[in-house]
Amino acid sequence: MHRVVLIAFPGVQTLDVAGPAEVFSGASRLRAKPSYTVVLASSSGGVVRTTCGFDIQTARLERVRPRPDDTVLVGGGEEDGVRAATQDPKLRRWVCRAAPIVRRMGSVCSGAFVLARAGLLDGRRAATHWSACEQLAAFRPAVNVDPNAIFVRDGKFWTSAGVTTGIDMALAMVEEDYGRVLADQCAARLVLYARRPGYQSQFTDVLLAQTQAGDPLGAIIARARVHLRSLDVPRLARLAGLSRRTLHRRCQEHIGITPAKLVQRLRVEHARTLLSTTMRSLKSIAYESGLSNTERMRRAFERELGIGPREVRLLFGARSAA
Repeated sequence: MHRVVLIAFPGVQTLDVAGPAEVFSGASRLRAKPSYTVVLASSSGGVVRTTCGFDIQTARLERVRPRPDDTVLVGGGEEDGVRAATQDPKLRRWVCRAAPIVRRMGSVCSGAFVLARAGLLDGRRAATHWSACEQLAAFRPAVNVDPNAIFVRDGKFWTSAGVTTGIDMALAMVEEDYGRVLADQCAARLVLYARRPGYQSQFTDVLLAQTQAGDPLGAIIARARVHLRSLDVPRLARLAGLSRRTLHRRCQEHIGITPAKLVQRLRVEHARTLLSTTMRSLKSIAYESGLSNTERMRRAFERELGIGPREVRLLFGARSAA
């Protein structure tokens, strides 16, 4: 039986620990046999209050002896709580001691700062919440922060982006342990709209989070995705019911990019998802995404992501299509 150690601290984000906990405990219930045991732990043990005011009971971390089959995940949370966690010598000593022993070690959201502070992510790719990517890169320059992925696996280290992406990452771990069927059953039980592969973009989340309530851009972006094959700036303006000049101003004000850049990012986002979840040819994906041909798609990927479509499929496609 696999043990999952979820590390909390005062001010931890509730879903950062509750989301993965429900995935792993749900997998055990679906298998009708013990598969995972979940342990909530903190540096001091006892009651820990989460961001929304929930009190959770935790074990004292120093009494949790690392095992070779453990999965250890550090939650994220509000800025003051994360800062205190990065400065906690007991927590840092424990994760450093556990890292070479356990099977998997990772973080959810800003929990990556705890692992980074301990030097465990040096030289590795890592993800965190989109709003903290630049901060993490400055905090620990040796970490290769991936601002696009919702979760990243680099060896035994797994890191996820904001909040609910910890669920996606936990489902990928269940798939690795017990197969895709069980992972899909867990996702269905949690009533997820879809399981997202690790290379699914955070871009959509950024757009929706930065768009003010009532602004038309959110709805426009949703409609634009349906027309990617023939989408250009004039058509986007027509979909928005705006002049090109007004559309340009709205895009700059609310998402900080031009309409042309928005169109390209939507195309790359769609193509990346197809590469991660299907075995369709590059030519077919380029056409479906409105990128015309494989060479144009390659250039767009390298501008937006720093790697080409073949590298995306090599890193994520085989596992997603298995």
